[in-house]
Order: sequence, then C-alpha cells, then structure tokens
Amino acid sequence: MADGPTHYMTPEGHRALVGELAELGAERTRVVQGVADAAAEGDRSENAEYIYGKKRLRAIDKKMRQLRKVIEGAEIVDPRVDRGERVFFGATVTLEDDDGEPRTYQLVGEHETDADRGRISYRSPVGRALMGRHLDDEVRVRTPGGVRVLTVVAIRYM
Repeated sequence: MADGPTHYMTPEGHRALVGELAELGAERTRVVQGVADAAAEGDRSENAEYIYGKKRLRAIDKKMRQLRKVIEGAEIVDPRVDRGERVFFGATVTLEDDDGEPRTYQLVGEHETDADRGRISYRSPVGRALMGRHLDDEVRVRTPGGVRVLTVVAIRYM
C-alpha cells in the first residue's frame, strides 16, 4: 500500500479508475506520436500542433500521476458484504427528512460519486454524519440551507 491517505472505493469504482488510466495511456501514446510528427516538421516555436501536443501531454501525465496515486492507495470494499444495522462504507441508506420525504444514498468513495444515481462520498457532510449510525437514528447535517434533521429508516448492503 502506498503512503498517504487511504482511498476507500467499491470494486466498481476501482475498475472505473483503472479503465480511465488505461484510456489516458492510449491517448498519451497518440499524443506522443502527434508531437513527434509535429516536431519533424521543423520550427517548433511557431508549430501550433507541437505546442498544443506538449501542453496536452503535460495534462495527461498529471492526471495519470493523480490516478496512479489514488489507485495505489485504494482500499477496495465490497458493498455487498453485510455489516449489520450500522452504516459503514458501501451501505445504501434510506433517510427521511422532516417532511417525511425519503431519500436513498449509497456511501461510496470520493472518486465515484454520482448524484444522479444517489451515490455520495462517505466524506461528504451527509456521508460523515451517517457513518456508524444505526437504524432509526436521527442525524443533523449542516447544509447551505441550514441544519437538516434526517432519520435513518433503512440500511442495506447490496
């Protein structure tokens, strides 16, 4: 395991990051070839393809370093492993707000959040407030609109 912070993630999230790294590697190969072709054309100082290619190459290398660091520091947690009636990483939690409106979230890693699918980071304000909670616990979460009180009505590991 690499030094630095641990990045909890689901197997699905890990596969996505590994896939993104592979795609960047393939793009890097294409960009390197484009830069080499542009460099062969002569004067590099006024060659837009060469200048853009070098800039894009730096951006790809930076992103690849970031992804490698996250992947190396990853601790993969299977959300299907039942951890009982407490909320831990990977749990799918149904909450009710003060108006009785249900909302369902799955606690996932920071690099795999997707609000449209109800996947929130376990390090987000709501995620942090839920960690370790039990069924029927009330949690208070500070949001831009003020403090919200949410009740845990279901905890599933799937």
